[in-house]
Amino acid sequence: MNRQEKESYLREYEVLKKKGKPFFPYAVMKDSVMALIVVIVIAVMALFLGAEQGPKADPTTTTYTPRPEWYFFFLFELLRVIKPPELTPLATIGIPTIAIVLLILLPFYDRGPERHPLKRPIAMFAAVLTIASMGYLTFLGAEAGPPTEIELASAAEFEEGKEVVASQGCLGCHKIGENGGALGPDLTEVGARLPAAAIARSVIVGPSFMPAYDRLESEDPEAFDALVQYLASLDGTEADGE
Repeated sequence: MNRQEKESYLREYEVLKKKGKPFFPYAVMKDSVMALIVVIVIAVMALFLGAEQGPKADPTTTTYTPRPEWYFFFLFELLRVIKPPELTPLATIGIPTIAIVLLILLPFYDRGPERHPLKRPIAMFAAVLTIASMGYLTFLGAEAGPPTEIELASAAEFEEGKEVVASQGCLGCHKIGENGGALGPDLTEVGARLPAAAIARSVIVGPSFMPAYDRLESEDPEAFDALVQYLASLDGTEADGE
């Protein structure tokens, strides 16, 4: 914007400002009245309709499926896309913080006078790309299976071990097939990389930040053995057969 355009804009703004109404108290009063109406409506609905509380929390259950609210699905899915554990802070803190800071600083680095979308291709491309990315990740996050269910097909003899793996929360960190987290190694073909003895040792010890399952081995050896045998059977042939 050159000096002549700036002066023209200021003159036009001054004319419009004189024709309009002052922000205080006109706009402030309108916003206050509308906010009061919204609060009253919410209070009346809460008094007469109540709120769904849901069942009481049961800390002993293994069937609970932790899921974020729908508006956090894109971050939930971002954790599955950014797979290396060392990059988890980037997905949970870095990217959202950078996006918020860029949005706050928008008036300072985007000072162009044009407001028509067709005359701002870079800004519109960034906006459309951001919205499309968030929408796509939100859809994937909504469609993602729960961490207590393994969708990968398996032989009937390994079904018990499959249920043990799902009930022990392994999918919270590990991916099996198309379901599971990305904090730990992908177990879809773990049987092709490690023998059953090595898998059992890893499960008992709990390498890195993985919890140890030595209690499962001592308290329920049959379930532990079924878990190990199921993981050892994941050699990639089941995934190819689907």
